[in-house]
Amino acid sequence: MQSDRLRRGAGDAAVYEALRKDALRIAIEHPTPERRLQPLTDALWTALHPRGISWIGFYVENPDRPAAIAGSDGEMLLAARRDKPACSPIGFHGVCGQGFLEESVRLVEDVGLLGAGYIACDPRDRSELVVPVYRNGNLWGVLDADSHEAACFGDSDIIGICGVLRAAGLLQRDLPIRADRLRKAAGSL
Repeated sequence: MQSDRLRRGAGDAAVYEALRKDALRIAIEHPTPERRLQPLTDALWTALHPRGISWIGFYVENPDRPAAIAGSDGEMLLAARRDKPACSPIGFHGVCGQGFLEESVRLVEDVGLLGAGYIACDPRDRSELVVPVYRNGNLWGVLDADSHEAACFGDSDIIGICGVLRAAGLLQRDLPIRADRLRKAAGSL
Protein backbone atom coordinates (compact mmCIF):
# COMPACT_ATOMS: atom_id res chain seq x y z
CA MET A 1 0.00 0.00 0.00
CA GLN A 2 1.21 3.50 -0.82
CA SER A 3 0.47 4.77 2.70
CA ASP A 4 2.87 2.16 4.14
CA ARG A 5 5.82 3.38 2.07
CA LEU A 6 8.70 5.14 3.76
CA ARG A 7 9.51 8.36 1.98
CA ARG A 8 13.24 8.74 2.79
CA GLY A 9 13.78 12.14 1.25
CA ALA A 10 12.36 15.63 1.72
CA GLY A 11 14.28 17.12 -1.20
CA ASP A 12 15.56 16.02 -4.57
CA ALA A 13 18.47 17.06 -6.80
CA ALA A 14 16.57 19.98 -8.37
CA VAL A 15 15.51 21.40 -4.99
CA TYR A 16 19.02 21.17 -3.60
CA GLU A 17 20.63 22.64 -6.71
CA ALA A 18 18.39 25.71 -6.38
CA LEU A 19 19.22 25.90 -2.66
CA ARG A 20 22.94 25.59 -3.42
CA LYS A 21 22.68 28.61 -5.72
CA ASP A 22 20.83 30.51 -3.00
CA ALA A 23 23.60 29.60 -0.53
CA LEU A 24 26.29 30.93 -2.88
CA ARG A 25 24.37 34.22 -3.14
CA ILE A 26 23.88 34.37 0.64
CA ALA A 27 27.61 33.81 1.21
CA ILE A 28 28.42 36.77 -1.04
CA GLU A 29 25.77 39.06 0.45
CA HIS A 30 26.63 38.14 4.05
CA PRO A 31 30.41 37.94 4.47
CA THR A 32 30.40 36.54 8.03
CA PRO A 33 29.16 33.05 8.92
CA GLU A 34 27.00 34.45 11.74
CA ARG A 35 25.05 36.63 9.30
CA ARG A 36 24.45 33.72 6.90
CA LEU A 37 22.52 31.55 9.34
CA GLN A 38 19.09 33.23 9.27
CA PRO A 39 18.90 33.82 5.48
CA LEU A 40 20.06 30.25 4.90
CA THR A 41 17.48 28.95 7.38
CA ASP A 42 14.80 30.97 5.59
CA ALA A 43 15.79 29.55 2.18
CA LEU A 44 15.85 25.96 3.48
CA TRP A 45 12.47 26.43 5.19
CA THR A 46 10.84 27.90 2.09
CA ALA A 47 12.03 25.00 -0.08
CA LEU A 48 11.60 22.10 2.37
CA HIS A 49 8.60 22.94 4.55
CA PRO A 50 6.13 22.06 1.76
CA ARG A 51 8.01 18.74 1.48
CA GLY A 52 7.52 17.70 5.10
CA ILE A 53 9.92 19.45 7.45
CA SER A 54 8.32 20.83 10.60
CA TRP A 55 11.29 22.87 11.91
CA ILE A 56 14.79 23.85 10.84
CA GLY A 57 17.50 25.86 12.54
CA PHE A 58 21.09 26.24 13.63
CA TYR A 59 22.55 25.68 17.08
CA VAL A 60 26.03 27.02 17.82
CA GLU A 61 28.34 26.17 20.68
CA ASN A 62 28.04 28.57 23.60
CA PRO A 63 31.52 30.14 23.89
CA ASP A 64 30.96 30.53 27.64
CA ARG A 65 30.14 26.80 28.05
CA PRO A 66 32.02 24.88 25.33
CA ALA A 67 32.04 21.10 25.12
CA ALA A 68 35.83 20.92 24.92
CA ILE A 69 36.53 22.08 28.49
CA ALA A 70 36.97 19.11 30.81
CA GLY A 71 34.29 19.00 33.45
CA SER A 72 32.04 21.42 31.58
CA ASP A 73 28.46 20.43 30.88
CA GLY A 74 28.70 22.44 27.67
CA GLU A 75 25.76 23.74 25.71
CA MET A 76 24.62 25.03 22.36
CA LEU A 77 22.47 28.07 21.76
CA LEU A 78 19.81 28.56 19.12
CA ALA A 79 21.23 30.93 16.50
CA ALA A 80 18.55 30.86 13.76
CA ARG A 81 15.29 28.99 13.27
CA ARG A 82 12.06 28.58 11.32
CA ASP A 83 9.14 28.51 12.02
CA LYS A 84 8.37 28.01 15.68
CA PRO A 85 10.26 28.39 18.98
CA ALA A 86 12.71 25.69 20.03
CA CYS A 87 14.67 24.58 23.05
CA SER A 88 17.66 26.76 23.93
CA PRO A 89 20.14 26.24 25.38
CA ILE A 90 20.58 22.52 24.74
CA GLY A 91 23.21 20.15 26.08
CA PHE A 92 25.38 17.73 24.15
CA HIS A 93 23.52 14.53 25.09
CA GLY A 94 20.84 14.62 22.35
CA VAL A 95 21.04 14.03 18.60
CA CYS A 96 22.36 17.56 17.99
CA GLY A 97 25.04 17.07 20.61
CA GLN A 98 26.00 13.66 19.22
CA GLY A 99 26.39 15.11 15.72
CA PHE A 100 28.51 17.93 17.14
CA LEU A 101 30.75 15.81 19.40
CA GLU A 102 31.20 13.04 16.81
CA GLU A 103 31.51 15.52 13.93
CA SER A 104 29.13 13.27 12.04
CA VAL A 105 25.91 13.64 10.13
CA ARG A 106 23.09 12.14 12.21
CA LEU A 107 20.08 10.75 10.36
CA VAL A 108 17.28 9.42 12.55
CA GLU A 109 14.40 7.95 10.54
CA ASP A 110 12.24 7.52 13.63
CA VAL A 111 13.18 9.17 16.92
CA GLY A 112 11.35 6.29 18.65
CA LEU A 113 14.41 4.19 17.79
CA LEU A 114 16.39 6.27 20.30
CA GLY A 115 14.24 5.33 23.28
CA ALA A 116 13.72 7.31 26.45
CA GLY A 117 16.97 9.26 25.96
CA TYR A 118 15.57 11.22 23.02
CA ILE A 119 15.07 14.92 23.75
CA ALA A 120 12.08 16.40 21.92
CA CYS A 121 11.36 20.10 21.65
CA ASP A 122 8.18 19.12 19.78
CA PRO A 123 6.69 15.74 20.81
CA ARG A 124 5.14 15.38 17.33
CA ASP A 125 8.58 15.10 15.67
CA ARG A 126 9.29 11.67 14.24
CA SER A 127 12.50 12.10 12.21
CA GLU A 128 15.58 14.29 12.40
CA LEU A 129 18.66 15.23 10.39
CA VAL A 130 21.66 16.95 12.01
CA VAL A 131 24.76 18.20 10.15
CA PRO A 132 27.76 19.85 11.86
CA VAL A 133 28.71 23.34 10.66
CA TYR A 134 32.04 25.14 10.74
CA ARG A 135 33.18 28.74 11.09
CA ASN A 136 36.63 29.64 9.80
CA GLY A 137 37.43 25.92 9.57
CA ASN A 138 36.55 25.21 13.22
CA LEU A 139 33.60 23.16 14.45
CA TRP A 140 30.97 25.70 15.43
CA GLY A 141 27.53 24.13 15.69
CA VAL A 142 24.90 22.09 13.84
CA LEU A 143 22.07 22.46 11.38
CA ASP A 144 19.04 20.61 12.76
CA ALA A 145 15.98 19.65 10.69
CA ASP A 146 12.90 17.90 12.08
CA SER A 147 9.75 16.36 10.62
CA HIS A 148 6.49 15.03 12.02
CA GLU A 149 6.81 12.22 9.45
CA ALA A 150 8.94 9.11 10.03
CA ALA A 151 11.69 8.64 7.43
CA CYS A 152 11.15 12.12 6.00
CA PHE A 153 14.91 12.47 5.50
CA GLY A 154 17.12 10.24 3.41
CA ASP A 155 20.38 10.05 1.53
CA SER A 156 19.29 12.72 -0.96
CA ASP A 157 18.88 15.14 1.95
CA ILE A 158 22.31 14.34 3.38
CA ILE A 159 23.95 14.95 0.01
CA GLY A 160 21.82 18.01 -0.73
CA ILE A 161 22.10 19.75 2.62
CA CYS A 162 25.85 19.12 2.80
CA GLY A 163 26.16 20.71 -0.67
CA VAL A 164 24.14 23.72 0.47
CA LEU A 165 26.30 24.13 3.59
CA ARG A 166 29.49 23.87 1.49
CA ALA A 167 28.19 26.58 -0.86
CA ALA A 168 27.44 28.78 2.17
CA GLY A 169 31.00 28.28 3.47
CA LEU A 170 29.81 26.36 6.55
CA LEU A 171 31.18 22.92 5.66
CA GLN A 172 34.63 22.25 4.24
CA ARG A 173 34.98 18.47 4.31
CA ASP A 174 33.09 15.22 4.02
CA LEU A 175 31.69 13.91 7.28
CA PRO A 176 30.93 10.37 8.46
CA ILE A 177 27.25 9.44 8.59
CA ARG A 178 25.57 7.77 11.54
CA ALA A 179 22.08 6.60 10.68
CA ASP A 180 19.31 5.07 12.74
CA ARG A 181 17.12 3.55 10.04
CA LEU A 182 13.77 1.82 10.14
CA ARG A 183 13.58 -1.66 8.74
CA LYS A 184 11.63 -2.06 5.53
CA ALA A 185 8.15 -3.39 6.19
CA ALA A 186 7.39 -6.53 4.20
CA GLY A 187 6.06 -5.53 0.81
CA SER A 188 6.26 -1.79 1.49
CA LEU A 189 9.27 -0.90 -0.66
